[in-house]
Amino acid sequence: MPLQLLTIPCLSDNFAFLLVNEANEAALIDAPEAAPINALLDSHGLTLTTVLLTHHHWDHVEGLNDLNIAEGLKVVGAKADAHRLPPLTQEVSEGDVLEVLGEQVKVLDVSGHTLGHIAFYFASSGFVFTGDSLMAFGCGRLFEGTPSQMYQSLSKLAALPNDTLVCSGHEYTQANARFATAMHPNDTAIVSRAAETERLLAAKQNTVPSSLALEKATNPFLRAESIETFTRLRAAKDTF
Repeated sequence: MPLQLLTIPCLSDNFAFLLVNEANEAALIDAPEAAPINALLDSHGLTLTTVLLTHHHWDHVEGLNDLNIAEGLKVVGAKADAHRLPPLTQEVSEGDVLEVLGEQVKVLDVSGHTLGHIAFYFASSGFVFTGDSLMAFGCGRLFEGTPSQMYQSLSKLAALPNDTLVCSGHEYTQANARFATAMHPNDTAIVSRAAETERLLAAKQNTVPSSLALEKATNPFLRAESIETFTRLRAAKDTF
């Protein structure tokens, strides 16, 4: 059976995600803030067995120490980032395959936003947890990596099946929509998605997760046909 996905708004604009199996065991992806995660664990009667960390930024790890956890909690993160992540029980790298809640999970190196940033791809359930690499209608700012690294990371994610749900780390979709429409004011798909983004937010609904098919059709950074085009777009977004 596919795992159940629960999306948890945290802090001012972060998301954490819980995956749940039929035994009410849960895996958490990123830990921005403990209180809303603990509340959901408690209200659903879930046992947290695993935490997967995408990268070291404080707003993805700060809540870890205050979580309601089971004995023997597994904390998984990038080997390349281990020196600045909370203590890990398992260090992973590109191409490693984990077993989480009975499902195989592939680790992808998606450096760019940071060096050592990873994503977790649950093929059977159709989820990819991208942190601050590929985001809804956009991509993460390049704090440490190069445009070439981020372009390669996004190309790797774009190669996943179109029906994959992209679970990214922030509610930045409105700002990303404004940039996308400024770059492509006559693109009907982009304009339509921007309008839908406004409708969802006005109704106090999340715009994350999003389908990879939608991202490939409307996300300017996935539509960039070369590193040069991507580099110009990322620079334009930085000053937009």
